[in-house]
Amino acid sequence: MNSKNILRRVAAGGVVLAAVLAGALGAVPAASAAPAPGTVGTATVSPANGLDITAPVYNTSAGCPTTADGYNMFVKGPGAWANGFIGTTTTSVNFSTTSGFPVQQGLTFKDIALDNQTTVVPGEYDITVNCVDSFSLAVQGTFTTAVYFTDATHYTSVDPNQPVTTTTSLSVTPASPAFQGDQVTLTANVTPASAGGTVQFKDGANNVGSPVAVNNGVATLNTSALAVGSHSLTAVFTGASQNIQGSTSQAVTYAVQSRPATATTTALAVTPSGSATQFQPVALSATVTPGAAAGAIQFTDNGANLGSPVALAGGTATLNTATLAVGAHSFTAKFVPTDPAVFLASESAQVPLTVNTFAGVATSENITTTVTAGELLISVANKNVTLPSPTMLPDASMLQTAGDLNPVTVADTRAGNPGWNVSGQVTDFGDGQSHAINGANLGWTPAVVDKLAAQNITAGPAVNPAAALAPGAAAPAGVGLAGSRTMATAAPGGGNGTAHLGAGLALNVPTSTVAGTYTAVLTLTAI
Repeated sequence: MNSKNILRRVAAGGVVLAAVLAGALGAVPAASAAPAPGTVGTATVSPANGLDITAPVYNTSAGCPTTADGYNMFVKGPGAWANGFIGTTTTSVNFSTTSGFPVQQGLTFKDIALDNQTTVVPGEYDITVNCVDSFSLAVQGTFTTAVYFTDATHYTSVDPNQPVTTTTSLSVTPASPAFQGDQVTLTANVTPASAGGTVQFKDGANNVGSPVAVNNGVATLNTSALAVGSHSLTAVFTGASQNIQGSTSQAVTYAVQSRPATATTTALAVTPSGSATQFQPVALSATVTPGAAAGAIQFTDNGANLGSPVALAGGTATLNTATLAVGAHSFTAKFVPTDPAVFLASESAQVPLTVNTFAGVATSENITTTVTAGELLISVANKNVTLPSPTMLPDASMLQTAGDLNPVTVADTRAGNPGWNVSGQVTDFGDGQSHAINGANLGWTPAVVDKLAAQNITAGPAVNPAAALAPGAAAPAGVGLAGSRTMATAAPGGGNGTAHLGAGLALNVPTSTVAGTYTAVLTLTAI
């Protein structure tokens, strides 16, 4: 029983969902004590590293004895797990007597703990796959493996207490030499990548920064503090536990040079262009590249300074004047750096402007129009959705059904085209009496049915249904529609017009649910 491999879909604003549940559900037999392990072979864990919410697959090293026609799986660990809990009920899915086969753990480690009123704690958890006669449940042989929880939520298939020999290498970018003040990136690569610990970068005998935690075998430090001269850089790895051996990289020789003054260019734009009328405002705008250059601009008119220097702000400086004399003018912009050792001076090309005699006065009129606010609307033509009667999974773990949401119409005529978001949230299902189905057992896969070419609309992410949670139980984070979930989003500038949204629905129902017709309300909200 894989609680993740279930249906995915969802519903719409004020939409009613109905499902008819019927039939009796079989009970899972109580777990028996696991026999002596390893009589047939071993198993490998996939994924090798995971979380307490993972339900791994165990691949056996061989097939079961021919006296067996099925298998089950038990987990034994520290504390309350010492006597073993059932992880996979007796089944013949993928069963083989001729070659190794995959065994899917029926529940996550967290769910196994919850079902047995306990928790996952750090330690070794032994896995036993039993080859059984499915009629008598007599064990015909076993496969074994183990996982190791390093904390309450993370496991690995490698014993973390085994001695770990490491190697560390160091790379430095950019390539040597660098200029003083440049950001230099030191990257340490630790092998094996699973080794936890920290790396202290060093310049000779001196530390460079503080120790950096290793993540997936990599630790990185950025620094702009290397002084001018030659440096001998190393990376010293220290393991997070006593069984992880430390290691030191080979030294990397790295040179830092004094930075030469950076060349600049200056461009000048004059508005209006070409000609202006006497007393008309004229704007001279200078742009210096690179934009980080610090200093001021001295504007000139026919070779003479025009006003005082104007400080640069964000690489630009502007001078406005309305007192230019009638006649021909030739303007330039000269960049004067604050520190010539950092940035070099530069001068723009000449820009001509002819100022003509003022010919008279003018008047003006204001022209105004009002843009209405518009509105955002959401609607459905049919508010009733009926799902087929749920059917039981082969392993009798739950009932399942699926269907499609009726199309949802979103119309946006608002001024400014601000974009919009549509989200949905469902209530618990009820039969009008005292029976219920947890709303978190409903999931969806949103879709954009159609939209205008000018609209920029993205369907929300699929939301998995919970694995047949009991009424009142809280769903794992991000699972089910009991909490508000995004159906679709229109980006700013891409929402105006009419679009239609849809979603596929998936519902998981506990096998303990009493037969009847159950109804829930999914509310869609557009903002």
